[in-house]
Amino acid sequence: MSVAGVRNYGPRLEPHQIILGPLVTEKGTHQSTHAHHNAYAFQVNLWATKPEIKKAVEELFNVRVMSVRTQLRVGKRRRYRFRYGRLSHWKKAIVKLSPEDKIEFF
Repeated sequence: MSVAGVRNYGPRLEPHQIILGPLVTEKGTHQSTHAHHNAYAFQVNLWATKPEIKKAVEELFNVRVMSVRTQLRVGKRRRYRFRYGRLSHWKKAIVKLSPEDKIEFF
């Protein structure tokens, strides 16, 4: 990793390529509706860095981002008839917004 979160690998990603979609879960809904959390969860591109995720959310939703936390999630093992397979690994980002900003998904 070089200076200021610029990657040395992979293609340059556009904001709509970084944010793949919102994660609508019970915990995520709780974090987004309560004012003291004001955090939203997204599935993001595996190559995306925290500064890139912050910039993409600010551009796509016109909000101010306070912090970004990321998790690399391991794909689950699944059985397909008589064989075992594995789902793809994926990356989750939890984005905390400034207190006066909100994102409406529905």
